[in-house]
Amino acid sequence: MNRRASLPGAAELFRTTAHQVDPQPVPPAHPGVGAIAAAPEPETAPRAARPSRRMRSVGERAPSGRERHEEKITVYLSPEELLVLEAARLRLRGEHGLAVDRGRIVREAVAVVLADLEAKGESSILVRRLREQ
Repeated sequence: MNRRASLPGAAELFRTTAHQVDPQPVPPAHPGVGAIAAAPEPETAPRAARPSRRMRSVGERAPSGRERHEEKITVYLSPEELLVLEAARLRLRGEHGLAVDRGRIVREAVAVVLADLEAKGESSILVRRLREQ
């Protein structure tokens, strides 16, 4: 008796069917810029206008926190950097009772570093670390 599950192959999963409409070609993304956006679906009903977000002034820089994000970037980390980030997430949860995801940690860190750059300029930690490289 074979105990292994029988799974479909890639050809079966990604086959085209007769009733499918060919999607519009999506231009390739520049390497390192982010994910390729899917072609927009035709709208059947008018969409409500999304309220515009006010840009924060220099002194108001803060992380966006827990909200739905529509913009995306891709950040590549080494295995060691990812391990340190995950360890920080677990430490925040275990020692400080903060259940946050890695994205929230990264957004908080970016906000802190950018606020430091705005406040200290040339002597900011970001400028100092980038000059060391």
